[in-house]
Amino acid sequence: MPRKPRIETRSRRSKPYEKLKRNKGFNLMSSNFFGVIPQAMEKEDIGSHSRKWEEMDHDVLVKIFQCFDIFGLTSGIGQVCSKVCSTWRLAACDPLIWKTLDLSMLKSNFIKTPSEPYVYVDGPSDKTLTRVLKISLSLSHGNITTLIFHYNLFVSDDQLTYTAERCPRLKRLVMPAWNRIKKTGICKAICAWKDLESLTMPSISNPPYLIEEIGKNCKNFAELKIMGPCHIFFASTLAAFLPNLKVLSIRCSIIFKDALNIILDDLKKLEVLNISHCVLIDSPPTLPRRVLGELDESILKKAKRLRKFITCMNDSCITCKRTRQDEGLMRWYKYEADFWKVDEVKSLAI
Repeated sequence: MPRKPRIETRSRRSKPYEKLKRNKGFNLMSSNFFGVIPQAMEKEDIGSHSRKWEEMDHDVLVKIFQCFDIFGLTSGIGQVCSKVCSTWRLAACDPLIWKTLDLSMLKSNFIKTPSEPYVYVDGPSDKTLTRVLKISLSLSHGNITTLIFHYNLFVSDDQLTYTAERCPRLKRLVMPAWNRIKKTGICKAICAWKDLESLTMPSISNPPYLIEEIGKNCKNFAELKIMGPCHIFFASTLAAFLPNLKVLSIRCSIIFKDALNIILDDLKKLEVLNISHCVLIDSPPTLPRRVLGELDESILKKAKRLRKFITCMNDSCITCKRTRQDEGLMRWYKYEADFWKVDEVKSLAI
C-alpha cells in the first residue's frame, strides 16, 4: 500500500520566535534576550502577516523594560536599542523607567587601607560603575528622582559630579559610603540638587560643611537617615542648619543621651523620630561608657509632641542584639543582603 505523502504545515510562530526559543540562554528577563533579537531580525525574513519588532506598542515595551534590573537595562537595552530602531530607544528613555536608579546590587571590589580614603577600589570595578552610570544617565534624560547606592559602593568625586550634573531633578539620595568623596565633591553635588528632599548618609566627623550646604540649597529638604553614630556635635549641627527637618532616623547605631535631648529640644518641626535598636549612651560620656537599658521619663515627655516616636530596646529583639554585638557600629556584611535597607519609617526604607 503506497504511503500517503507527508503534508508540511507552516507553524503559526515566526522563524525569529523559534530562533529565540532554541537559544539556550533565552530569558525575557535577561540581557541574552536582547542579544538574540537583532540577529533574528537580520537573518530571518518575517512574513507580511507578522508584526515587526519595531511596531510593538510603546506602553508594552515600557512595561517589559521596567521588569529589568540595572544590569539588564544597561547591558541589554542600552546596547540593543541603538541596533534595533528608534521606537525601542524611545521606550527605553521613557521617564517611567528612570524615576529610580537603583544601584543597590552593585558593589565595589575593594580592600581596606590604613590611610585616607581607607579603601582601595580596583580598576575594573571602577570602570563597571562608570559604564553603568554613563549608559543609565544617557537613557534617563535627567528624569531620575531617586538614586540608590550600596553601602559598599565607593563612588569617586568624578563619578559623583558626573551623576549630579545629569540628575538635576533628584529628590532622594541613598549613599551610605563616602570614603572617596571629598568635601568639594559632595558640596558641588548638593548645589546641583536643589529639589533634594531626602538623604541617607553615613555619620561624618565634621558635619557642618555638608548640613549647612543642604540648608542653603535644598529648600524642600525634610528627611534624613544617618547610618552611623549620632553624637552631640552632629545633633547640634542639625538643629543649627536644618531647623525644618521633619523626619529623622538613627536606627541600629550609637546615640548619646545629650544628642537625643538636643534633637527633641531644638528641632521644633520634627514629626517623626526613629531610634529603634540603638545603643543609648549616658551623658556625659564616661569611660567605660554606660549603656542605658531604657528611656527615662524626661525623654519620653519631650517625645510626646512628635507624631511618631519609634523605639525598640528589647533584649529579645534580634536586631537590638545585633546592634549591641557590633557595639553600635553595624557590620552589615554579616547579615542578610537586604538587612541594611530596612527602616521602620516607610519613606526611608528601600
